[in-house]
Amino acid sequence: MREWPRRRSRPRRERSGHLQLAGEPVSIVEAGVVGVERVRARAAVDPVAAALLAEYVEALSHNVYSRAQVLCAMRSEELLGLCLAAGNLVPLDLPPEGLEALAEHVRRRGQRFSSLVGPAEQVLALWPLLRRHLGPPREVRSDQPSLMIDHDPAIGADPRVRQSTPEDLDILIPACVAMFTEEVGYSPLTAGGGYERRIKALVNQGRSLVRIDEGPRGREVVFKAELGTVGLGVAQVQGVWVHPRHRGRGLAAPGMAAVIHHARAHFAPIVSLYVNSYNTSALATYHRAGFRQVGTFATILL
Repeated sequence: MREWPRRRSRPRRERSGHLQLAGEPVSIVEAGVVGVERVRARAAVDPVAAALLAEYVEALSHNVYSRAQVLCAMRSEELLGLCLAAGNLVPLDLPPEGLEALAEHVRRRGQRFSSLVGPAEQVLALWPLLRRHLGPPREVRSDQPSLMIDHDPAIGADPRVRQSTPEDLDILIPACVAMFTEEVGYSPLTAGGGYERRIKALVNQGRSLVRIDEGPRGREVVFKAELGTVGLGVAQVQGVWVHPRHRGRGLAAPGMAAVIHHARAHFAPIVSLYVNSYNTSALATYHRAGFRQVGTFATILL
């Protein structure tokens, strides 16, 4: 009797919206269903990779909104991986079937995001599954070294870099807008007042660092950076910027050293950031300050 080749099994979608793979359903559920401590322990396995989810995970015990924004991929009782679905979509440690289930979940809910960002292998595997739903990207940044430092900086800190105060906002907010526009390609003020409120909140929380000098037209921001997210023992630096007129003077590395000191003294023992691989001057600055690469991120700007 002739034996016909067996057909390869393929994922099939059930009416519940679960993804059936190898007889085991993979479902996407909110973190509140899984349990705060269990989700936190999963994220803490690699806290640098999880830095963009960290504040949401830390808030699970007291913020009901976070419980809906942190998603868990489950196979039966097994927690496969996590994802943040807030302003940005940030997958973490999802296996292929978890990425499929997440994509189905996002499509079914019709969700939209400012970016798809996180560990590169996750982002670049998820993007083809969501490309048609999320539309053409404004930019794909597929190689962004993820850096960290867990000790004192390798160089001396700029003594003029200090914690920002509300009195600095009149010149700090324009500097932040200039940084964002230069980095992303459009002004954050086009989306309303949320960006300004965010900067004010970081200042009030002691998570904004700045150097202000006297310029031709009075006080001006020469260097600035924010601790954009803090949680799970990691403070992630975002928004690093040097005024164009002061670039090339070697101010960024000592400025970053001051940021590292401040972050480790007041917020977390590990300081992280990620940067585009083509930004060789920034990479050299961060390495000079003592950062080392521990992974690679990717960002799909939408």
